[in-house]
Amino acid sequence: MAEVPLVSTSSLTDETFDCVVLLISSVEDCTGPLAVLKTVINDYVKVDSGASSSVSVIVTSEVCGMRLIYSPTGPLNRDEDDVRRIYDAAEAGIKRALSAGSKKPLLVSPMAHSFADADLCAILGALHALYVPLEIREATPIPKKKADVLGWWSINDASSLLRRASGLEAGRNAARDIGGSDPERMAPPRVSEYVEALFGGEDSSVSIEVIEGHENFVREYPLLAAVDRACRDVERHKGRVIWLTYQGSGEVKETVMIVGKGVCYDTGGADIKAGGVMAGMHRDKCGAAAVAGFFKMLDVLKPSELKVVGAMCMVRNSVGSECYVADEIITSRAGCRVRVGNTDAEGRMAMTDVLCHMKEKALLEIKPKLFTWATLTGHAIIAHGSKYSAVMGNGPSCMAELPEQLIRDGRDMAEPCALSTIVREDYTFAKGKSEYEDVLQCNNQPSSRTPRGHQFPAAFMILASGLKQHGKDSAKPLSYTHVDVAGSSGPFPGIPTAAPVLAFAKTFVLHHLD
Repeated sequence: MAEVPLVSTSSLTDETFDCVVLLISSVEDCTGPLAVLKTVINDYVKVDSGASSSVSVIVTSEVCGMRLIYSPTGPLNRDEDDVRRIYDAAEAGIKRALSAGSKKPLLVSPMAHSFADADLCAILGALHALYVPLEIREATPIPKKKADVLGWWSINDASSLLRRASGLEAGRNAARDIGGSDPERMAPPRVSEYVEALFGGEDSSVSIEVIEGHENFVREYPLLAAVDRACRDVERHKGRVIWLTYQGSGEVKETVMIVGKGVCYDTGGADIKAGGVMAGMHRDKCGAAAVAGFFKMLDVLKPSELKVVGAMCMVRNSVGSECYVADEIITSRAGCRVRVGNTDAEGRMAMTDVLCHMKEKALLEIKPKLFTWATLTGHAIIAHGSKYSAVMGNGPSCMAELPEQLIRDGRDMAEPCALSTIVREDYTFAKGKSEYEDVLQCNNQPSSRTPRGHQFPAAFMILASGLKQHGKDSAKPLSYTHVDVAGSSGPFPGIPTAAPVLAFAKTFVLHHLD
């Protein structure tokens, strides 16, 4: 990965940089060493009233003739204002600096506000603007970078802040590489190669196990095998299940266990996506991509007293004479008879048996918490919008208020989550409708046209994986939380966001750092 170096300085006129990107809510934020910029900005606004609400380029002698990129955040104290205003202003300011020819921007964010992680979010917003897609980097002899360095202005020691930002961004870059790359560049075998290279160094703290071979899937993960069946004779599309493990130094205090949906391309299978809605389906792997990104972040930051186990379920949902079809009944790893209702509901098929395997592992771990991350349903976007991860927990998860914790932490990290629920109607929906099957995988309507279309899939996974036997009424309860990132994974066309890496980093990782 061609990552942009992060450096800090306490001087506005540091010759290392060629422009200053200033993030402020109002000119009153310019105090102390920045007070000299008040007059500059006020004079500019007099001749361009639009400057108070858009990004502007100002040339001034106050920063040694360098360009001043003025990127206002807008108000930060209203009910609707959150730290994303700072993140977005940083991203917009850096993009404007790049278009003006800057290669060495210095980010300045001196605002008074109540957002605890605002500085971290400002840097991450700037770094998001500097990401270069993997295919572009690989197409040039020398890996392309948009900038040579990114500076952070601070009058205090910023080493800890920059270390965290670098680690988080390394993870997001890996997630973007996998999630955003086209379905051939990141078909399952090549995802496996990328991940093995990502963690193949001698100093890596992440161990890898790759499971491949259709016969192995039939034996270990029969629901995933059904999706993989149409590709079993296409070498470059054959499925992979990639297991990742990280264990930090010291006594393990909790174990995070994540299963990610990695559908490298989703045709819909026999229930083929028609009417032009197949475009963009290479992004159906963003859940698993985020799992890889989360582990890259762990590998860089090396939090102590934490164990993390991840599984990336990499398959392609193809159509052909070997594809699985609606009405098939397949017995899951947990011994549950599953009636297929719609082959376009392949993500839950790919994850459920791996989730069952993760459940088996969890029973042997210290304070385990299970998760699924998936671009699972269009209904999540209908319900919560195109920026939010839908978070819903089983009984033990809700008793521990884990969904609420993720929502608070996601808000702090400019990666918002929305609270959803798994209720009795979802379990009823997923129950078998005849004597033949125990559970129904899906109905035959798109999730966006189905009431509770993003919640009942979580109930299905709980039932078909055997997690229902580990609810709050169990002698061995297990916390399980499903996160649907269909809306938050990023726009298409556009760059993936790597959600929910930042929210989970705040909840589980950052407090474990030295």
